Amino acid sequence: MSDEFVTVGPASDLPPGERAVIRVGRDFVAVFNVGGQFYALEDRCSHEDWPLSDGYVYEADRTIECRQHGAIFDLATGKDLAPPAVSPVKWYETRVEDGILQIVKRKQA
Repeated sequence: MSDEFVTVGPASDLPPGERAVIRVGRDFVAVFNVGGQFYALEDRCSHEDWPLSDGYVYEADRTIECRQHGAIFDLATGKDLAPPAVSPVKWYETRVEDGILQIVKRKQA
């Protein structure tokens, strides 16, 4: 079975340093442009259900820190890197096709 991609919009609408939140099924997904690379994570911290889209993005190491309690996650994999989080967040594969940013509908954990 091939992956189904969901269109986010024109990639140019999300310049480096920006983020957007979209809905995919029942999930809210935070999409980030970090140095021209796109990342997508479910928009909730695994520690305490706080929106990751409000977090601090660290471009150098491609991570995001939850503003609520400081949990840190890898933007590329969703892996938890620092407490208080003890489990990863769901991540979504991204791609740009003909200038259109898309994420895979099937979520990874």
